[in-house]
Amino acid sequence: METSFIRSLCVATACLWAVTASFALAQTTSPTFTRQDTLRGSITPERAWWDLTHYDLSIKVNPQDSTFAGMNKVTYKVLQPHQTLQIDLQAPMRIERVTQNGQDLVVRQDSNAWFIQLQQPQTVGATYSLDVYFSGWPQVSVNPPWSGGVTWKHDAQGNPFIATSVQGGGASLFWPNKDHMYDEPDSMLIRVNVPMPLVDVSNGRLRNVETHADSTRTFHWAVTNPINNYGVNVNVGNYVSFSEVYPGEKGPLDCIYYVLPENLEKAKVQFKDVPRMLQAFEHWFGPYPFYEDSYKLVEVPYLGMEHQSSVTYGNKYQNGYLGRDLSGTGWGLKFDFIIIHESGHEWFANNITYQDIADMWVHEAFTAYSENIFVDYHYGKEASSAYVIGTRKGIRNDRPIVGKYGVNYAGSGDMYSKGANMLHMVRQLVGNDLKWRKILRGLNQDFYHQTVTGAQIEQYLAQKSGQNLTGFFDQYLRDTRIPVLEYKLNGNQLSYRWTNCLDTFSMPVKVLVNGKAQWIKPTATTWKNASVTRKPAEITVDPNFYVTSKRVE
Repeated sequence: METSFIRSLCVATACLWAVTASFALAQTTSPTFTRQDTLRGSITPERAWWDLTHYDLSIKVNPQDSTFAGMNKVTYKVLQPHQTLQIDLQAPMRIERVTQNGQDLVVRQDSNAWFIQLQQPQTVGATYSLDVYFSGWPQVSVNPPWSGGVTWKHDAQGNPFIATSVQGGGASLFWPNKDHMYDEPDSMLIRVNVPMPLVDVSNGRLRNVETHADSTRTFHWAVTNPINNYGVNVNVGNYVSFSEVYPGEKGPLDCIYYVLPENLEKAKVQFKDVPRMLQAFEHWFGPYPFYEDSYKLVEVPYLGMEHQSSVTYGNKYQNGYLGRDLSGTGWGLKFDFIIIHESGHEWFANNITYQDIADMWVHEAFTAYSENIFVDYHYGKEASSAYVIGTRKGIRNDRPIVGKYGVNYAGSGDMYSKGANMLHMVRQLVGNDLKWRKILRGLNQDFYHQTVTGAQIEQYLAQKSGQNLTGFFDQYLRDTRIPVLEYKLNGNQLSYRWTNCLDTFSMPVKVLVNGKAQWIKPTATTWKNASVTRKPAEITVDPNFYVTSKRVE
């Protein structure tokens, strides 16, 4: 969801937020990290001993004073003996009290980390729960969704229009939880109380709407699949809805759309991109990962984000990214960017989820690439290649795509366009689109509803493609230089090598010799030779490879 400038700053969804600066490999000074960075970004001893199994979250939203209050029942299984448990909640929100079996527990606050001293012995293999009561003024997002927090707006009729968006900033901006991505609950209940006649839309399926004597209603939502913390959302507005059933690979898929009344007719036209999205992504990636929880598209007062089974939308009912084509090719105006990109995250972010934010490229590279796959399915391979190549103009090569582990620190925003072009090159190296499709579908099948490391994804792509991609991934994920193909011509002999790269970099590349395609296998620093049929007058690199070339004498 980026122009050339936004593409390098955003994390979609969006997922989408302003990516923080990342360490540059041997090129910039590493930033200074604090104890709070470690408490947030690492699997601390107070997190490691328990396995999260379920959240039962209740929130009362008060538009009059912009406060949230409620309780989260945290259910967990004991993996090893321990008596102190870490829960996270960021100021100005506060944990008011914590109870277990009706007994108040001692809680020690260390800024955004809250350490709960358990009284009952924690037996390995047993399951327990905690009731965590909280309240306060959640951080207001000054630039949603790139800055995390809550957006408090009003619609054209003056009704409150409220939404959460917390990728990067963390789910603990508005509710207490185990705010590290490695551990997800197996299921979740979300109960949101709002003043009438407002409607809350959250994740999963709506099970019940409870009306109260104080002119408020509580919306009861149930998520039956694992869900990452930042994917949990609260959207409050004067919503109306419509729906359809998509005949998907796993059967009927309920698609439900929530919009403001004045946009209902526009939405019925614009949201036709949803079944087109499902056609393309189920073909290339496999079945939609959350049939049990439905697919929802929800209008919000910001651009949009990838909340699981509750994708948020604010692209003003137009194609492109706010009416602009990020690729500059025209193909980006054939679809609504936010619908396609943020829905792509259902496969890469919500189905396959990174364990550490340093590997956010697993979410964003594949989802930026999903735009290309959508174009491929509906408009053909030549169009899709043009689209992804066109997005290169937003690449800055400022920092490595991989961030720093254990301190909640993401890599460069290049994880979008550069990451998509990296995957596009892997497709060229595979050289067989049926095999490439099998690899993409295999990722979503073999890592179904799992949290992963970037290394796991790299190894999977290498193994399934049959390519040695170690140096390739090191170059494009952990270095900022773009390899240069240096070549010499001497009669019918072509000499070549990679420069401006890691010594370990090695990648076959297709070149055009007098317009005729030929594969060569350069390595770093060492010259290699190839014979050509006749003295070449011109050599160019296939533009599907994100490299440059230089003739030397």
